[in-house]
Amino acid sequence: MTSPSPEEIWNYTEQELLSLLESGILTPRHKEIRFYAPSFTYYKTQHYCSSPTSFPTISVTGTSCALNCKHCGGKVLETMHAAVSPQELFDLGLKLKEAGALGCLVSGGCLPDGSVPLEGFVSVLGRLKRELGLTVFVHTGIINLETAVALKDVGVDAALIDVIGSTQTVKKVYNLKVGIQDYTDSLLALDKAGLNFVPHVIVGLNEGKLDGELQALKMIKQVKPSAIVIIAFMPIYGTAMEKIEPPQPKDIAKVTAAARLLFPQIPLVLGCMRPKGAIRGLTDVLALKAGVDAVAFPSQEAIKYAQNQGYGASFSSFCCAQIYVDTARGFQKQF
Repeated sequence: MTSPSPEEIWNYTEQELLSLLESGILTPRHKEIRFYAPSFTYYKTQHYCSSPTSFPTISVTGTSCALNCKHCGGKVLETMHAAVSPQELFDLGLKLKEAGALGCLVSGGCLPDGSVPLEGFVSVLGRLKRELGLTVFVHTGIINLETAVALKDVGVDAALIDVIGSTQTVKKVYNLKVGIQDYTDSLLALDKAGLNFVPHVIVGLNEGKLDGELQALKMIKQVKPSAIVIIAFMPIYGTAMEKIEPPQPKDIAKVTAAARLLFPQIPLVLGCMRPKGAIRGLTDVLALKAGVDAVAFPSQEAIKYAQNQGYGASFSSFCCAQIYVDTARGFQKQF
């Protein structure tokens, strides 16, 4: 079976997609898979138990967000440590370091323009690196070149950015008045700054339906990301979209397969945000068949499938964006 184009995959029937996944042409020859389980979700299997302190998330806006996105409504911010001033951020970083933290993801709610207000925290992010030795990832939202360069200059390890390929979805779900060009410009800024960056593509953000995901991948193709993470809409209780059906495993696999074909040499991850419940196992297994190099919080089905297929596997307490570093270091099999 020859490799199809991403556009061809987009028009595949479910059976055609499954045939592609079963063919094995998307899976890596080296048979290695990395699993990640950072601190913000409790995770335990017979192979690994997550640490509550190794890699926490921090919000520089507390629970505040100007957008009140329909899929989140600020609920995700409630799960993060709050540090709303530079001094609070450093003090929290010191406390987390003393508790055993290896790194952290600094995020927060967005301003009306879709950016996370990181500018006032840049110098402290550098101190977290220099003085505490933490790995520092930041979630940027829309970002300009000046801020991207500043983050690079202080030594931030990587920037994480959600990339939306549909202006309709941006307006409908994010309540934002920006378009896909703003996301493209943000990618170009991160690339020009020389900062490691890891774009995230969200499957099914438009009420569980595919809308712009292939376009998002094509936007990312204009730059050189350190890695790519595929995530998916999951209903969150208490939000405007809590009763919306999440995307099906086949849709997540379709986006993942397209990403694998577009970026054959870039580390590809199935990220932490994806539907839970009975379909999670199938989602994970299809992602493995679609050629991901890593899975965050893998289901038992994913672990068993990897074992049955002869994969060497390893676990890490870092955020899955760490894949670009781990890939460069080489693979150390744990089981």
